Amino acid sequence: MWKKVLWSDETKIKLFGNNSKRYVWRKSNTAHHPEHTIPTVKHGGGSIMVWACFSSAGTGKMVEEGGSGPTKPLPKSAEAVVIGGGSLGCQTVYHLAKMGMTNVVLLERDRLTAGTTWHTAGLLWQLRPSDVEVELLAHTRQVISHDLEQETGLETGWIQNGGLFIASNKQRLDEYKRLMSLGKVYGIESHVLSPAETKDLYPLMNVDDLYGTLYVPKDGTMDPAGTCTTLSRAATARGATVIENCPVTGIQVSTDDMGVKRVKAVETFHGTIQTPVVVNCAGVWAAKLGEMAGVKVPLVAMHHAYVVTERIEGIQNMPNVRDHDASVYLRLQGDALSVGGYEQNPVFWDKVSDKFAFSLFDLDWDVFMQHIEGAINRVPALEQTGIKSTVCGPESFTADHKPLMGEAPEVRGFFLGCGFNSAGMMLGGGCGRELAHWIIHGRPEKDMYGYDIRRFHHSLTDNNKWIRERSHESYAKNYSVVFPFDEPLASRNMRTDPFHKVLTEQGCVFQERHGWERPGWFNQDGAVLDYDWYGAYDISKNQNYKYNELLGKEYTFDYPPHHHVIKNECLSCRHGVSVFNMSYFGKFYLTGPDAKKAADWLFSADVNKIPGSTVYTCMLNKRGGSEADLTVSRLEAGAANLPLAPEANGDAYYLAIGGGVAEHNWNHIKTVLQDEGLNCQLTDYSEDMGMISIQGPKSREVLQEILDTDLSNEAFPFSTHKVCNAVGHKVRAMRLSFVGELGWELHIPKDSCLPVYQAVMAAGAKHSIINAGYRAIDSLSIEKGYRHWHADLRPDDTPLEAGLAFTCKMKSTIPFLGRASLEKQKAEGLRRRIVCFTIDEKVPMFGLEAIFRNGVPVGHLRRSDYGFFIDKQIGYGYIRNPDGGVVNADFIKSGKFTLERMGVVYEAKPHLKSPFDPSNNRVKGIYPDNYHNVYKANAQ
Repeated sequence: MWKKVLWSDETKIKLFGNNSKRYVWRKSNTAHHPEHTIPTVKHGGGSIMVWACFSSAGTGKMVEEGGSGPTKPLPKSAEAVVIGGGSLGCQTVYHLAKMGMTNVVLLERDRLTAGTTWHTAGLLWQLRPSDVEVELLAHTRQVISHDLEQETGLETGWIQNGGLFIASNKQRLDEYKRLMSLGKVYGIESHVLSPAETKDLYPLMNVDDLYGTLYVPKDGTMDPAGTCTTLSRAATARGATVIENCPVTGIQVSTDDMGVKRVKAVETFHGTIQTPVVVNCAGVWAAKLGEMAGVKVPLVAMHHAYVVTERIEGIQNMPNVRDHDASVYLRLQGDALSVGGYEQNPVFWDKVSDKFAFSLFDLDWDVFMQHIEGAINRVPALEQTGIKSTVCGPESFTADHKPLMGEAPEVRGFFLGCGFNSAGMMLGGGCGRELAHWIIHGRPEKDMYGYDIRRFHHSLTDNNKWIRERSHESYAKNYSVVFPFDEPLASRNMRTDPFHKVLTEQGCVFQERHGWERPGWFNQDGAVLDYDWYGAYDISKNQNYKYNELLGKEYTFDYPPHHHVIKNECLSCRHGVSVFNMSYFGKFYLTGPDAKKAADWLFSADVNKIPGSTVYTCMLNKRGGSEADLTVSRLEAGAANLPLAPEANGDAYYLAIGGGVAEHNWNHIKTVLQDEGLNCQLTDYSEDMGMISIQGPKSREVLQEILDTDLSNEAFPFSTHKVCNAVGHKVRAMRLSFVGELGWELHIPKDSCLPVYQAVMAAGAKHSIINAGYRAIDSLSIEKGYRHWHADLRPDDTPLEAGLAFTCKMKSTIPFLGRASLEKQKAEGLRRRIVCFTIDEKVPMFGLEAIFRNGVPVGHLRRSDYGFFIDKQIGYGYIRNPDGGVVNADFIKSGKFTLERMGVVYEAKPHLKSPFDPSNNRVKGIYPDNYHNVYKANAQ
């Protein structure tokens, strides 16, 4: 029998279906509760209404019967085949066609929106803690709210009802204020509201426990069916082909003359399409599709749910709500609300079924009830409101809560557009555009490294333990405050170096970067323990988890409580000597007949100096954007002495690259070598060698005791390297610095790491040598003005804009990748460039703070930290001329600059280069006689 229902009762079910199809009900083979229901389901065209009620004997599931075959004939060939007709698939084919690639085909195994898109909540929030994501969201909004309707004359279903972010504590409101400041750079209107102002805006809301809110008037809601329909119409109008009811059964892969695997064709039950490009937009089925081509797709499928309420008086036209602290969202749905969120104990879908196009799971109320409680607290009227329907469908989630995009490293021409962590609709427009540009031009326009499948080390992408645990943690933390110094607890210690145990014993607090454990800073009892997040499933959690406690103390937008520890590590390096474990760096050898040609083409600087030289350089893309910064050391020809030297009959090079981006760089190099047809070998010795960097005014005195070579300026100048003995062990010593001091790196065979490290520490004891971590490197390097790739140097930044023109061999006649773009940019003048800023107030900044010139927003900080030697907050950001003109030294010097942090404006002093050691004396080992007194004065 039907009855008026409340939250915990059996519910009335409204099922809307396309009247041109036949549906049957069958018993679910999964566990259930009597309360489980079937959701509202919408299709285009006409509709019928079905009322249904189920007893505790079983739960109904909607399954489509039959299927009449492809809706259009399959072409023999295509420039690209997009597989999956959800948000990403439709956006990608639309943007491919819009960019001129019209011989493209979209294949959908069922109907458009099948799988996940059809039941998505369709929320669009304009503000995220990432400038790239803000731009991606802006493009999605532009496409859905304007472009599609202009092109097709059809409505997409866009509703601009605004968004409201709820803050129940100061830290949450500080996070929202950071978003507000960033939004000003991109013209996004937002307002911080008091509890009383929030009540005026949303009268039904309980504001008694609020600290404040952030209101974004132009946020809104998207309709999945309307959006995908108009996208497919617009794409086909430009010549693309959209084919439904056509499952893919296989991907043909061929091997070319160089041994490179490439996409050849797509197989279906109804024919084969020859194509060089496949785009995997298959959602939770993306891993299965990847297997067809031998491509690893590291995502997991989980149940993700929301419920739709009965009518609520007075809710019409209210903004959508995100109450992050309650881990719940409230989406306006006419005169009702959809309520959903992210649990600590999500349900995994371990056996992904191929027969689930428009099906749903039983809703587990034990898991979901936490959202009900949060929703009722925020909107008390819900306590007396019934549930109209429930929705529990499959969603795909990834290890770092970021999508999987770009060309797979295993097979050329196989692109990914999946793993969107419930954000496929809102990111779809921006990501579809970038993916189309990726396919047509080889690289995206924006910095998409955070989404690039090549960010993950190949040892992780098929490690089910890592994928599952990390995806679980990222799901559960989806609504957590994004703090600058957060670290994951899931699936740690996947990749460790020979120093890990001894540094743990000395109190190292590690950071994790794509599997690697690297030193963050040094405290006491900072060991990382086994996975703790399964405690959400009633499994015993770690006891006395000191590492987790230390992380919790770092969760702040103020200076963290361990700020003084980082200061000590930094000033010890500036004053005396510190040792940094940098073993997680990528260590590659480039050899072979075409090695010199490859080095000339790959690297922006001239690395073909005499053997024994080391050159800091960039690698660029066709547009002149920086794909990497690294050091390249030219090696002597000779027999192999691995791992310190490869066999080299001709030219050979040793590449040292930041470990967090090493996999990306490896794939970039391999791709360029393949595209150019160069006969080279690239070999990876990253895990065969450790690397420690000894830095500071006393570094020469320490190392001279253990190395059997002269370390004087004349015998061992800056930017050189040599193989020598360290207490009886062969090492490669390089005179380099990432912190702006006199220093050397020691690249050490794995088995020799501990004896060499122990000898360094013993020799340095009388100089008060200490261990230091990457938190200190971050501070020291920004103080010196060195760039960090993917922070203040990205693929959308050229070396000219980044102040790295010295890394480009522009005065030579040697061609290199990206040179033509740099020459054009140099001739036309820079429209944006990086600027160093210092502020006198002691206020922490972390990046994303807005930059104003004469009161006009001109950019935002990419990176910021405290410079302990100059005793100032320092930051770097790219600025543009709002009038569209060049950004030169006069433009910078003539402006009055301010930085906005969380809505508060601070005066800032611009610098063309860092004020720390602008003459580079310290890296040359030139220190003033009274530098001890200078240090003491700064310390005070």
